[in-house]
Amino acid sequence: MCHPVTIIGAGLGGLVLARVLHVHDIPAVVCEAEPSPDSRPQGGMLDIHEHNGQPALAAAGLLDRFRELVLPGRQAMRLLAQDGAVLLDEPDDGTGGRPEVQRGELRRLLLDSLPAGTVRWGSKVTATRALGDGRHEVEFADGGGLTTDLLVGADGAWSKVRPLLSGAEPRYTGRSFVETYLYDADTRHPAAAKAVGGGAMLALAPGKGVQAHREKGDTLHTYVALEHPRDWFAAIDFTDADAAAARIAAEFPGWAPELTALITESDTAPVLRPLHELPIGHRWERVPGVTLLGDAAHLAAPNGEGANLAMLDGAELGAALAAHPGDVETALAEHERAMFARGAEAAADGAEAYRLMFGPDAPHAMVAFFAAAGQE
Repeated sequence: MCHPVTIIGAGLGGLVLARVLHVHDIPAVVCEAEPSPDSRPQGGMLDIHEHNGQPALAAAGLLDRFRELVLPGRQAMRLLAQDGAVLLDEPDDGTGGRPEVQRGELRRLLLDSLPAGTVRWGSKVTATRALGDGRHEVEFADGGGLTTDLLVGADGAWSKVRPLLSGAEPRYTGRSFVETYLYDADTRHPAAAKAVGGGAMLALAPGKGVQAHREKGDTLHTYVALEHPRDWFAAIDFTDADAAAARIAAEFPGWAPELTALITESDTAPVLRPLHELPIGHRWERVPGVTLLGDAAHLAAPNGEGANLAMLDGAELGAALAAHPGDVETALAEHERAMFARGAEAAADGAEAYRLMFGPDAPHAMVAFFAAAGQE
């Protein structure tokens, strides 16, 4: 059987695409390597923006249901000095355009909006190949496979579909995050909870930083940023949680204890998250019957735009396919032109944001940035 549309990856971008196609009565199948929807944690908070993520959800007919998931107060932002002094404190007055939700809850909303059987769990792709005339074959680790008239790679940084279009591979940015969680923070970790406040908190210095967010259920979710080669992190035994946390915290000598507590008092083992990126402006020549979206197409270090861009990619591709019935190539060309432009712009903006956050003028460059933004 040859499927009309096959989407590889059940992340937010792939699911938005499947949902928009469903709204337009276009059948699609989503192949996901994970064995089930709940096989692993789905990450933390996402701010869904008025100019990209929210229009994508509107195209999917899910904007009102999305709003029911928004956590009030989480758009608050604090910027702290290394000694814990407050440099900037912006409350959430309810008028911001970047409401926060839990990624897992948003993904569940999208999954529940699709017909039963749309997502094929446990379908880990091992190979893809062109068959000619725009058709492609996909092979899975369990020995199965399928053929498809349209193949969409929504499978993230290490996409198995990308090689059909591009030889580009993600490169290490020179920076990694170390992820920690503090639970029941107001009761068990009150100093850290007070430092973070009601939303997001940044404590920055050249080449390093502590970034935390208050999530649902009194949880503090932290990403500790450090600029070091991969070999430096490889020398840390992350299977020894206490020793790993102590080694990471040692990179912040003299910092306020309520900030280093976000590392040393973690209720979970610290998890290393190396950051990778594709070249800014990554693109390819049109290849019949296949395209990419999201991180598979324009991977960048986390900058608040990744999920939003992926959802908009999926929504616009779905809308283009619906607008050009029987003319897949016109739809794909339209999708790629728009995606290339916004992906390049977002990656360049993200690189500039990282320069402000971790460059030689940190944290004062970020204070000036927020001050200027507040005057616009």
